[in-house]
Amino acid sequence: MGTLPFAADTSVRPEVLSFFDPATNTISYVVRDPDSTACAVIDSVMDIDYAAGRITYTSADTIIDAIKQRGWTVEWLIETHVHADHLSAAPYIQSKLGGKLGIGENITIVQNTFGKVFNEGTEFQRDGSQFDRLFKDGDSYTIGTLVAHVMHTPGHTPACMTHVVGDAAFVGDTLFMPDAGSARADFPGGDARQLYRSMRRIMDLPGETRLFMCHDYGPNGRNIQWETTVADEREHNVHVRDGIDEDTFVRMREARDATLAMPRLIIPSLQVNMRGGQLPPTDKDGNVFLKVPVNGL
Repeated sequence: MGTLPFAADTSVRPEVLSFFDPATNTISYVVRDPDSTACAVIDSVMDIDYAAGRITYTSADTIIDAIKQRGWTVEWLIETHVHADHLSAAPYIQSKLGGKLGIGENITIVQNTFGKVFNEGTEFQRDGSQFDRLFKDGDSYTIGTLVAHVMHTPGHTPACMTHVVGDAAFVGDTLFMPDAGSARADFPGGDARQLYRSMRRIMDLPGETRLFMCHDYGPNGRNIQWETTVADEREHNVHVRDGIDEDTFVRMREARDATLAMPRLIIPSLQVNMRGGQLPPTDKDGNVFLKVPVNGL
């Protein structure tokens, strides 16, 4: 991974709105350029009652209402990776507010892997064309006058990216709060050694950089939290703080992952999120179905 692919600038402090979804323990964000009304939505949530097979948009509408009330303009809808524990609402928000949809270029690896798992056939495009922009390590884009930088931080999935926007970094599932440590690395394409290197790369950002998590589960009964700093992670992260070497982390992570059950929403999440948040195509009668691969995961 090496050094940072850009010069970090913590002198710019974007406004960040946070939205916690208790059903999936997901935190979505709206990040605004402090010098304009331009904003980006990061890791939005589409609601699903899995038992009933019912899709709704309450969480997304909350974000849409907050943006409209402030008179902001959506320029980007960012997915830090293909989530396995919630469904993306990016296309729904895009249909209401506009903006371009972006994800890491290795979405194609994820699409190839899970296109086979879900037996999607040749009609399912595996080239990332469901997205408006596929980011590479070191890429940048603008939110109004604000320059956002992208770091490839694989390990949890091959397509994981960290988005650094001024003094704020949105790390997806690559890193958790200091007392929660790190995300699992046992999904297809995951790798504990890569994950360690990605987390240490994030910790190469300036110590005052604000880090925003995609998930928090309140370990040991504490209140849900999702913001910390690079300095705090380097000093206190239970899995990857300064002084914990790569081999020690890999042994711990692989042993821990072997005990974990699959996420409750992994089957619908992957089918939707690998399509950029779109539901599978309708059948000849206009009905939509999600598949359950038996012994496929």
